[in-house]
Amino acid sequence: MTIRWYPGHMSKAHEQISELIRKIDVIIEVLDARLPVSSSNHLLAQLRRNKPWIKVLNKHDLADPAVTKSWVGDFQKASGVRALPLSAKRLAETKLLVKLCKQLAPNRGKPGLPVRAMVVGIPNVGKSTLINTLAGKSLAKVGDKPAITVRSQQIDLHNGILLFDTPGLLWPEMTDQAGAYRLATSGAIGANALDYTNVGLFAADYLLHRYPEMLQSRYKLAQLPEDPYQLIEAIGRCLGCLVSGGGVDLHRAAEAFLRELRAGKIGRISLEEPGVAAMCAEALAPLNADGPESEFGAGEPGR
Repeated sequence: MTIRWYPGHMSKAHEQISELIRKIDVIIEVLDARLPVSSSNHLLAQLRRNKPWIKVLNKHDLADPAVTKSWVGDFQKASGVRALPLSAKRLAETKLLVKLCKQLAPNRGKPGLPVRAMVVGIPNVGKSTLINTLAGKSLAKVGDKPAITVRSQQIDLHNGILLFDTPGLLWPEMTDQAGAYRLATSGAIGANALDYTNVGLFAADYLLHRYPEMLQSRYKLAQLPEDPYQLIEAIGRCLGCLVSGGGVDLHRAAEAFLRELRAGKIGRISLEEPGVAAMCAEALAPLNADGPESEFGAGEPGR
């Protein structure tokens, strides 16, 4: 199954961000700490205009801490780029972001001259949660489905920071299908544009190789299955995803497995590491051969 997902409002969002970036002082790109490359929009680098760039590694409490530390060092090799792991729900951690914004724009952050910071990122990485935490109240819509924010808004934090919230932005062509499957695994792709069974099998294959002990512990497996199909079946039996006759409903099992992975119930997992092809493209071959292709273009409404 080839994943394609580009809701119509994202084309307009690209135009808005391109225009807004001329007026701001600092770019805050919110990433998913579990997959910071796949959750980064490569179009942003083209629009950046050498503005200071903070890469917020959100949901770091769900990611492998050693891998996150490696990502911070890797990102900060680039000129003008700082990386900050945090949980958007934790006020104490988000205050570090305010401090960093003021450091990167030292001539602003004063009364009448706030630091103008633009918050960008792909859908469902926690932009709205971050903004609400910083503001101390619910100003941006939050949901467990991607593409909640569909228009930009301006928010004065009254602490020397003026935030510009922008809609979640993906890129029109998902040529890196391994990256697309990582996004689908994390929940950043709309449910209508993916097949849970294929994505679950893809994620299961990765965890079998990278975090086998976590799988054994979570699902009380005396022995690890040899392939992702057997693993999803074993997980399905553990979670009660059964059909009449005692068989496993593979779709329900894969969906339940992905919910557990996204919630951190299996453990702190990173889906990619610096310099490592985390989820091999080869894993897509059997999935693409068996699964139906799903295409959602610019006309598909965002959620």
